[in-house]
Amino acid sequence: MFKKIALIVATLVLINACSDDAIEAPYGSWVSPISAELTTRNAVGLRSIRMDGDDLYWIESGMIVKRDAHGIISNAIPENYISRTRVHEYGGGSYNVWDGVIYFSNHSDQILYRLAPNSTPEPMTTEGYRYADCAMDDGHNQLICVQEDHSHEGEPVNSMVSISLKEGHKIRTLFSGTDFISSPQINPAGDTLVWITWDHPNMNWDDTKLWMGKITKQGSLSGATTIVARESLSVQEPRWTSDGKLYYIADPDNWWNIQTYQDGAGHALQQIEAEFGTTSALGAHSYAFLNDQQIIAKYQQDGRSHLGIVDLETGDVEDIETPYVAIRDVYSNAKHIYLIGATETSAAEIVEYADGEFITIKKSQEAIVDEDYISIAQAISFPNLKDEPTHAFYYPPKNPDYVADDELPPLIVILHGGPVAATNSSFRASNQFWTSRGFAVVDINYGGSTGYGREYRERLRGQWGIVDIDDTKAAIDYLIDQDLADPDRLLIRGGSAGGYSVLVALSQHDIFAAGANYYGISDLEVLAKDTHKYESRFLDSLIGRYPEDIEIYKERSPINHLDGFTKPLIVFQGLLDPVAPPNQSELIVDALRKKGVPVAYYSYEGEYHGFGKKENIIHSLESELVFYGKILGFEPAGELPEIEIDNFDG
Repeated sequence: MFKKIALIVATLVLINACSDDAIEAPYGSWVSPISAELTTRNAVGLRSIRMDGDDLYWIESGMIVKRDAHGIISNAIPENYISRTRVHEYGGGSYNVWDGVIYFSNHSDQILYRLAPNSTPEPMTTEGYRYADCAMDDGHNQLICVQEDHSHEGEPVNSMVSISLKEGHKIRTLFSGTDFISSPQINPAGDTLVWITWDHPNMNWDDTKLWMGKITKQGSLSGATTIVARESLSVQEPRWTSDGKLYYIADPDNWWNIQTYQDGAGHALQQIEAEFGTTSALGAHSYAFLNDQQIIAKYQQDGRSHLGIVDLETGDVEDIETPYVAIRDVYSNAKHIYLIGATETSAAEIVEYADGEFITIKKSQEAIVDEDYISIAQAISFPNLKDEPTHAFYYPPKNPDYVADDELPPLIVILHGGPVAATNSSFRASNQFWTSRGFAVVDINYGGSTGYGREYRERLRGQWGIVDIDDTKAAIDYLIDQDLADPDRLLIRGGSAGGYSVLVALSQHDIFAAGANYYGISDLEVLAKDTHKYESRFLDSLIGRYPEDIEIYKERSPINHLDGFTKPLIVFQGLLDPVAPPNQSELIVDALRKKGVPVAYYSYEGEYHGFGKKENIIHSLESELVFYGKILGFEPAGELPEIEIDNFDG
C-alpha cells in the first residue's frame, strides 16, 4: 500500500505543478531558471566539523574556517593552502585543532603542518608520506596519526605513528603489519590507545578489528591486542567518555548499532533496525557524547537520516525532530551540538542545535530558485527479480511555467557510485537541473547500497554488474507500469562505480535511448591491475579473486560486450583520476568509435575522481543536456555548447 501512496503523491505533483497560464511545450525543452552555472554559483563544499573549546572549525572547499566564541568567522589557514589528505586516496580526517593550534595535511605536497595562532604553517613531515586521523597525546607531547608511506616503489604501507611536537618532530612507528589503519583514539587518562585495522581483501565495511594498547611513559605502544573481532563484523568510530568508558559502532546483528566494551568484551548497547555507521573510514563522526550518560547520534532508516539521543544505560533512542533528510558530522560538548544537514529543498548547511531549534551557521549554497521549481523526491520501494524489496527516489518533472502535451516524460536513471554507498532525497541542484526542464529522475539504491543493513549491502557480493542492473531494470519496469516514464525515452547516467553500471546496462539492454558515463570502469581486468591500494582488492568481493576468476572478470567487463552496444554514449573523465584512470574511459570510447556507435568524449585537465572545477561541472552538465536533445530530437533551451558526437549524423 505504501508504494502506491508514494506514487499517487508523485503523480499529483506532476498534475498540479503548473500554473493556469503555463506554456505547452515538449518535455526536455522547458526553459528552466536552474542553469548549469547556477548549480555551482556561490557553492562551497562543507565537511569536517571540529570543536576546540568554544571555537568551531570546518572545511569549505579545502579552506579551514574558524568561528570564534564571539561568532566571528574567518579563514584559519593561509589561502595558498588546502586541507586535504590522500590517505586511502579518498582521504578524510585531514586536520584537527587543540588549544588553538591547527594540525593539517596540505593537498599539494601531503605534508603535515602545524599552525599556531599568529604564525605561519610549520612543516612537521616530509614529502612521500601522507597523514590522517591525528589524535593529540598531551601527556607525551606528540600526535598519533595514521601514516601512509609512498616513498618507495610498490604498494604504499599504512602504519600508526607518533610525531613529536618538539623541535625536529621525530617520527616513530607505533604499530604496523596490517594493510589499513584508522581512528586512533586516546582515553582521557592518556594511557590507553584504541584503533581500527583491516586487511585485504576486506573493505572497512566488511570486516574490521578493534585494537587496544598501552601508551608507555616514553610515549611508545605496548601490549597491542585485538579486543573486538569476528568474521563479517564491521567496527567503526571508537570513542571514549570522559570517565573512560569505550563505545563504538558495529553490526553483529545486521545493523550498525552502538556497542560498548566492558569487562574485556564487546556488548551490543542496542538492537535497532537502523544504521548508525557509514562506509567512511577516516574522519567519520556519526555520534558524540552529550555527557557520560547520553550520545547524540545520526542514524539512517528507510533512506532518511534521523537524529536522536541515545541512553547509554538502556540503548533507547529519543528522536529529535529535524527538517533534514541527510545528516553527517555530529559533534558536541557540554555546551553545544553541531552537525551538517540537508533538506529536500535546501543544500547542506552547518547548524547548531540549541533549545529545540536548528540555527544555521553556514550554508553550502544559498537558495538558487523558488521552491515552486523544486521537485520533491518520492521514496519508492518495488520488488526486484528475486521479489526482494528494493529502494529508490523518484523525482517527477516540475516547472510551474510549462506543461507537456499528452505524453509521458523522458526518464533519467541515476546510478550512484561506491558501489557500496547510497543516495538520499536531499536537495541536489543537479537533479533539479533535469526535473525543471521536464525530465523525470529516478535515483536508485540498488542492492549493495548502505543504509538498509548488512544483508542488503551484501546482495552485491560477487554480483556487481548483475544485481545493480537487475534492480535498475526493476525500477524502470515499476515506473513504466505506473505511467510515470516514457519507455521509448529512457536515459541512464552514473559516475565511478555508477559509470560502470551504466556501461553494463547499455551492453545488456536495448531499452535505453542513450547513456552518460562519468569516469566509469570499462575493463575490470585493467582495473584489477591498475588502481590504488585501498580498492585494489575490492573486486575480490564484488567480482571474484584475480587472476583465479579471470573468466568472470572478462564476462563482467563492458569492453568485452561491444556487440550489445547500439545506443549513443557520452563520456566524461578527469585526467588525474587515480581511482578510475583515464584509460578506462579511453578504452570504451575508442572501441565504440571503431564499432560505429555514436559516442562523445570529454576529458578535463587537472581533475581527479569527481569534478571539482566549476567550469568543468558546468560544461559536462550542459554537454550532457545537448547530447540528450540531439538523441531524443528536441531543442534544449538556453545558450549551450556545441558538442561533437562521432558516428552520429543528426
